[in-house]
Amino acid sequence: MAENGTVAVDTGGGGAAVTKERQPRSVRVVLMALMIAMLLAMLDNMIVGTAMPTIVGDLGGLEHLSWVVTAYTLATAASTPIWGKVGDMYGRKGAFLTSIVIFLIGSGLSGMAQDMNQLIAFRAIQGLGAGGLMVGVMAIIGDLIPPRERGKYQGMMAGVMALAMIGGPLVGGAITDNWGWRWSFYINLPLGLVALAMVTAVLHLPKKRSKGKIDYLGAALLTVGITSIVLVTTWGGSQYAWGSAVIMELAAIGVAALVGFLFVQTKAAEPILPLHIFRSRNFTVMSLIGFITGFVMFGAVLFLPLYQQTVQGANATNSGLLLLPMLLSMMVVSLVAGRVTTNTGKYKVFPLVGSVLMVAGLFLLAQMDTETTRLTSGLYMAVLGAGMGCLMQITMLVAQNSVEMKDMGVASSSTTLFRTLGSSFGVAIMGALFNNRVQDVMAERAGAMGGKVAEHSTQLTAEGLAKLPDLVRDAYLHAVSAGTHSAFLLGSVIAILALIAAVFVKEVPLRGAGPAAKEASSSPEAAGPADAQPVDMAKAGTATADAAENGTATADAKPVEGVAAGDAAADGRTVSETV
Repeated sequence: MAENGTVAVDTGGGGAAVTKERQPRSVRVVLMALMIAMLLAMLDNMIVGTAMPTIVGDLGGLEHLSWVVTAYTLATAASTPIWGKVGDMYGRKGAFLTSIVIFLIGSGLSGMAQDMNQLIAFRAIQGLGAGGLMVGVMAIIGDLIPPRERGKYQGMMAGVMALAMIGGPLVGGAITDNWGWRWSFYINLPLGLVALAMVTAVLHLPKKRSKGKIDYLGAALLTVGITSIVLVTTWGGSQYAWGSAVIMELAAIGVAALVGFLFVQTKAAEPILPLHIFRSRNFTVMSLIGFITGFVMFGAVLFLPLYQQTVQGANATNSGLLLLPMLLSMMVVSLVAGRVTTNTGKYKVFPLVGSVLMVAGLFLLAQMDTETTRLTSGLYMAVLGAGMGCLMQITMLVAQNSVEMKDMGVASSSTTLFRTLGSSFGVAIMGALFNNRVQDVMAERAGAMGGKVAEHSTQLTAEGLAKLPDLVRDAYLHAVSAGTHSAFLLGSVIAILALIAAVFVKEVPLRGAGPAAKEASSSPEAAGPADAQPVDMAKAGTATADAAENGTATADAKPVEGVAAGDAAADGRTVSETV
């Protein structure tokens, strides 16, 4: 740290460093841009989902409706690991700006689509950009902020996610009703351009020039594998029976592609997903917890509004507000967890407490029936939200703290990918169980007529429900209640795995400010291969004198408030690159 408050930034050019001045205000500007980018990626599907009926009425192609969402989801999931690796190899800023541009191009084209096929193709382009947005936000925070300080900022990102889930349907409905469905895509353009300008002007990260080449074979195999798995979970039990030839073939292709991908990763010079990061117990555990959190969260987001609209008679127009107890609880607890982690450097308590609350919340939700009041269900949702608030960003924080700086991108993308895959499996498996239970109860209580109603249960509105005969309507209410019970009971059992995994989390001190940084650097656990740290202290000790002469930041440099790109040196990152 120089006397004038500047920080040395490694440019990746063989140990040379340049001096960059950083002001806390510029850091806040970057974080604001990152939150806008996160909001874009999270908000899009929520807004578009509300506009879907109008889109179909204008463009037609009802039979292709599901592909408007599926194309976006597939492109996002398949591109996520690739964006992370590209950022690690060639620089985070360039990759992030590229992803914003691609997302905006996809948004503009989607708004101009003239038929459903065009819309599906343009949504895929949007999804490619969205994959880079999600990974870029988390990886850039990993570059800017030491882990000890990172919790409070990632808690803010969890708040953005909750805001998107609450406000998305409301904003989508308002835009569609007043401006037309095309503006549900065009609205991304001004927001994206603001984020693009802010990131371009203020964000300064070390430039990277990797001599290696992207593992194209690994990228192709991973894309095929992820695409096949997502299609299996999307189509299975809905468009095709689980035992159908199409689902079995997709499953076989997915497994074969992923096995091939793992083999290629052991041989590739620059693997898309370096397998050595899974040697870290904490990284592996957090990947599993992230998968389960995604499984539970998106299952809850799917079935809670359905239960409240059907059984409790809530208004579908305000469906986003139905989740308010869960999402507000998640947001508040996530912010508190981030602050506590920053102030104490301790984090193991949150996976443990979060898993317990998640199991308890899901079990309570499984007890809902046709007599459960909105207040009671709201309290149950708050318990589940508190559990997820403890887990959502802590999983990313600990995963990033468990790898070297050169793998920050792939760590962020892998954690995001596991959460995405968990959500796909959660919606598919909990959905299959829900539908089967609804059909069984309807057949038991209402006979053949009940079976016909059950086939279209997800499209049954409150108005349509009111028109049913009393016997069928009563049967349907009990069927949805029974289906919800089965789905959430399964979720609570799955969540127990997260609790078991949380027991194995190691309290490795977070790299960063104050005594925790020194403890992390000197701890045998922190320096070992299980939870690799970016600073080799043996080398750093011998390089201190040389670093002082050429202006390179030393490993014990103190970070300033609101650590910026150059302040990465404060937690030892520059030393690890230059020695």
